[in-house]
Amino acid sequence: MPGYILLEIRRTFRDASFVVFGIGMPVLMYLLFTNIGSGDGDSAEWKTASMVGMAAYGALGASLSTGMGVAADKTAGWLRQLRVTPLAPSRVVTGRAVSGSATVLPAIAAVLAAGALVNGVRLDAWQWAALAVLLWAGALPFTLLGLGNGYRLGPQAMGVVNTACLMGLAVIGGLWFPLSAFPGWLASVAAYTPAHRFADLGWAVSHGSAPGLGTVAVLGAWLLAFGSYAVVSYRRSARTV
Repeated sequence: MPGYILLEIRRTFRDASFVVFGIGMPVLMYLLFTNIGSGDGDSAEWKTASMVGMAAYGALGASLSTGMGVAADKTAGWLRQLRVTPLAPSRVVTGRAVSGSATVLPAIAAVLAAGALVNGVRLDAWQWAALAVLLWAGALPFTLLGLGNGYRLGPQAMGVVNTACLMGLAVIGGLWFPLSAFPGWLASVAAYTPAHRFADLGWAVSHGSAPGLGTVAVLGAWLLAFGSYAVVSYRRSARTV
């Protein structure tokens, strides 16, 4: 199991597109959002809130991208080889999820570094550490969602679905714009989306408090839903690949 996890981590970091788009793009968007124009972008509060939102966005994109490798594996015959091993479906999905989670941390760290070094965001040492850990751990549901899509879809369809999931979850979840800018009905719906509750882990810490029990409970429910989806999708792929 540990050998399988290390193999998947090495395969991911050899992908140049992951490094450029998964790590570089969230940093660029964060700096553009907070340094072009005037108004809210000039405030320290906005730069901190946007930093958390973009770090969550980077983690979300890196998590979902794990499914792209899975979709490619089906074409290459890697899933067929896994089926002849004694690994149970839950262990295969868990191993791929753990390796995918490891690739999320650089995307988070890059945005946090941009906030501190470029935008002058100031937080206590414990807040920086808690931000990184909570956003890293909280990204697991999205890794499972990406895996479920990858096991179920082909490479071309996966690219379209991946983009739709990333953009949809980010926008509706309030990672780019605060929910206060949404219509009332949409803000009510968005408050229960996984991306919003995910970012709320970081927003709470940036304000010096612990994440609320409601946030943890909603994320836990999404974790179970996406985890079940990933396992079911893997079993389905084993029958069709």
